[in-house]
Amino acid sequence: MVRLIVGVLIGATLGFAYFRLVGCSSGLCPITANPYISTLYGALIGALLSGAWS
Repeated sequence: MVRLIVGVLIGATLGFAYFRLVGCSSGLCPITANPYISTLYGALIGALLSGAWS
């Protein structure tokens, strides 16, 4: 369970960092145009990569 939480937190942080540092200048990018979506997407990827379900 700890691995899942850590994976989600790291993924969410990296997702938000990607939004802030790279982002989308035109506003047409479906993931990086919105900070909430990029953070949630990062959290999901972090959860999947943490391997908590294996």
